[in-house]
Amino acid sequence: MPSTLARRRPRPLAVGLVDSFSARIADARLGPGAKLPTEAALMAEFGVSRTVVREALSKLQASGLVETRHGVGTFVREGGTRSLGLAGAGAGQAAALLDVVAVLELRLGLEGEAAALAAVRRSRAQLAAMRSAQVDLLAAIAAGGDTFTPDRRLHQEIAAATCNAHFVELLNVLGAALIPRARINTPALAPSGRLEYLGMVHTEHGSIVNAIANRDPEAARAAMRTHLSNSRDRLRRAQQAAAL
Repeated sequence: MPSTLARRRPRPLAVGLVDSFSARIADARLGPGAKLPTEAALMAEFGVSRTVVREALSKLQASGLVETRHGVGTFVREGGTRSLGLAGAGAGQAAALLDVVAVLELRLGLEGEAAALAAVRRSRAQLAAMRSAQVDLLAAIAAGGDTFTPDRRLHQEIAAATCNAHFVELLNVLGAALIPRARINTPALAPSGRLEYLGMVHTEHGSIVNAIANRDPEAARAAMRTHLSNSRDRLRRAQQAAAL
């Protein structure tokens, strides 16, 4: 297996690891609570780089199958499933795109209002938590690491800053669906690839957080809607291309 995987391009390499561990979880070779091998062990087993391993682990976490406990390791979740009945990994690219666009349409209304409320109600500590998520995302972009976790955390911190538990609960229900690249290779949609795409995400996040920091609810609502609309429009263009 390592020699076969090594001849493929980076994305299939990560997908190969995801498929392998999804199968091990499905047939109970890795049961709930089981600890996954270390990054070094996975690199040796599959003959891939650390970047590929981290991408695969990020996708497993995004799918709800595993959870990472910082400083401890990655573990199989109890009853881990994809949220909101999202199509599984075997679904076609076009179907997946339709699903992700639909979730973004839902988020436009929900998170636009969350950002506006956060601008009015946020505390200094909550703003600091948003800034921390921004820093972690930028570091992950530079290192080629897991960008899913800090991206999702920023949106969750904004929901928490509404001081309305229902916003937090709804975002938790969305789960992995909160971040499009949990299911779609969204960086590939940008003309210059991963760095351009993630750079745009980071810049859009900055506009949202700055508006919240300035206690400007209208600007925060507009910035969040712009961010989500941009994501939706990029995916719609990909959906149209896939239909050709």
